[in-house]
Amino acid sequence: MVRIACVVNPAGRDGYVRKRWSMIEELIEAEGLDFEAHWTERTGHAAEIAYELRNREDLDIVVAVGGDGTMNEVASGLRGTSMTMGIIPMGSGNDYARAHGIPLLDPAASIPLLKNGVDRRVGAMRIDGVPAPALPHYPSPIETVWDGSADEAMMVRRWAFLESDGGTTSDVSRRKTLGQGKRIRGTAKYTYLGIKSIFGWKKQDAWLQVNEDILGRRDMSGLFCAIMTETFGGGYRVAPGMSVTRSSFDLIMANGLSKSQMLRIMGPMKKGTHIGKWGISQQSATRFEIRNIDGDDNPSDQQHEPPMWIQVDGEPCLMTPAIIQFVDDQLTVRGGASIPNA
Repeated sequence: MVRIACVVNPAGRDGYVRKRWSMIEELIEAEGLDFEAHWTERTGHAAEIAYELRNREDLDIVVAVGGDGTMNEVASGLRGTSMTMGIIPMGSGNDYARAHGIPLLDPAASIPLLKNGVDRRVGAMRIDGVPAPALPHYPSPIETVWDGSADEAMMVRRWAFLESDGGTTSDVSRRKTLGQGKRIRGTAKYTYLGIKSIFGWKKQDAWLQVNEDILGRRDMSGLFCAIMTETFGGGYRVAPGMSVTRSSFDLIMANGLSKSQMLRIMGPMKKGTHIGKWGISQQSATRFEIRNIDGDDNPSDQQHEPPMWIQVDGEPCLMTPAIIQFVDDQLTVRGGASIPNA
């Protein structure tokens, strides 16, 4: 018998997970799985629970029940071990589950994969950045034993398995964390918040380096996204053709855009036809560095003002300066028999 531990975020999808848990329990039992449930109580708690479960020899799989944020915390707690992570996707976006071929918002279809799915070993992105200020019910990040220590003293380290971004997209996540658009569901929420972010955008420049290539000063009006999957934001095809099993991330750069262009890019990005418009680029990368820039066009350790948020798997927890690096062989994920773009 397969023995699983479910890490359950009751607040997932604005309380949807709590309402559906009794149904999920019935489906798990009907599948013949021996299980235990651990309920999260605060931001970061899922990572703590997963870290405690990671070396349990009586467990076959640790399952994230929630959205991409819950997935990130469970994956962070398990990262670097042989413990397998499963997902019952119950969040607003569920893009990481989508990348692993797991049916979305359909526990009757996703739960059987916990027993009969395919295990894949994947990499992750290591992100060092300045901790963002706390929000109500959302603390400023601190160093953790499972994430490790950042290389620069003023930074903290987090790991991303789906994506890390900055610009209008991370501003959208900061607004979401503040509770804006709470009554709107699915991709409509991201569209609504995206429009608000674009109209409120203030021009900022940054110093950039991709792999060994120094790009120097760039107008960051628009977005950048380092991504391990094809979709982000609940199905937006941000990185067309990307697969979660590759040994690098894709870097999407959409810089120097007008507000009109930022508004008009949302439709093409949903379809994956934005690459090439207005200089928007997509490239494979293993390292990306973004910093503030001084009057002589040199990189600075000062934070941007207003802050330039750096998002980690849907959580706007960091600020510039930040360094994103790909690290191979970090996590085993149980998913469907086929995955996008494999």
